[in-house]
Amino acid sequence: MKQIKIDTFLLLTFVTILISYCFPQLGNKAYKGILDNIISIGIAFIFFFYGLKLSIEKIKTGLKNLKLHFVIQITTFVFFPLIIILFYPYFKGENYFYTWLSFLFLAALPSTVSTSVVMVSIAKGNLPAAIFNASISGLIGVFITPIWMGFFILNSDVDYNLSHIYLKLIIEILIPVVLGLSLQRYFGDYVLKYVQILNKFDKSVILLIIYKSFAESFEQKIFSEVGTAYLFLVTFLCFLLFYLVYFFTGWVARFLNFNREDTITAQFCGTKKSLVHGTVFSKILIPATIPMGIILLPIMIFHAFQIFVITFIAERKFKEIL
Repeated sequence: MKQIKIDTFLLLTFVTILISYCFPQLGNKAYKGILDNIISIGIAFIFFFYGLKLSIEKIKTGLKNLKLHFVIQITTFVFFPLIIILFYPYFKGENYFYTWLSFLFLAALPSTVSTSVVMVSIAKGNLPAAIFNASISGLIGVFITPIWMGFFILNSDVDYNLSHIYLKLIIEILIPVVLGLSLQRYFGDYVLKYVQILNKFDKSVILLIIYKSFAESFEQKIFSEVGTAYLFLVTFLCFLLFYLVYFFTGWVARFLNFNREDTITAQFCGTKKSLVHGTVFSKILIPATIPMGIILLPIMIFHAFQIFVITFIAERKFKEIL
């Protein structure tokens, strides 16, 4: 019987939440400014290194299959959010709005990079197309995700300044990416040599954001009225959302007569949502008056679920061609 591997980062995520529950002190106002500054610098370095690692040649190679790219990006940034928006009339009340908003935030996020590419590789899908879509998705999300969130936060009582948000996204994300790309010829090989160390740095920043978000929520007793039933409900909705998109993407791929490799890539890349972008964007897009722990809960559960399910599906797809 094959042993199931435990994702270390996923385990550390839950440990971080536990620490934030036991020691929520750093979530109070006295330390908020210090943590915010550290996190902002960390985010800038994450995307600077991302620019240094971004392979322009692989992206050019993946540009050829426009129909596949269109399906993946429309699924990621249009179909996903529209599913959640259909249920908006049922969640307008003050007690339910933040729960609904947390799922809209999940749905509006870009796809993952590493997970999508690795899983497509295991299943023997269209790897160049996966690299292209996973890489470009994060950049598209910088522009699209704030628009989706702005439509509904602007209609609430929460202060939401879209021009200020785009300025922060440009400073903390786009400028570091462009700077990394411009310096790639000098430091690109060096970054690839130490990619494992840099990945640990990225994950450390993400864990710090998760700690801060949940520490604030525990400090403000946001979860005091949220029981086990709520956690199971969020988990079930993440499960439902994933499979709805997975099977829809598969149906579209068959309708458009995609081959096996392109169908795998469409389903694997189109169903993914990035925890990295979720934690980073939450810091910039979500106003301080909205409970961050509630907002991040679905993306963390979805992240865990997508790793487990897609790993299983990828290995099954690989066995089919043996």
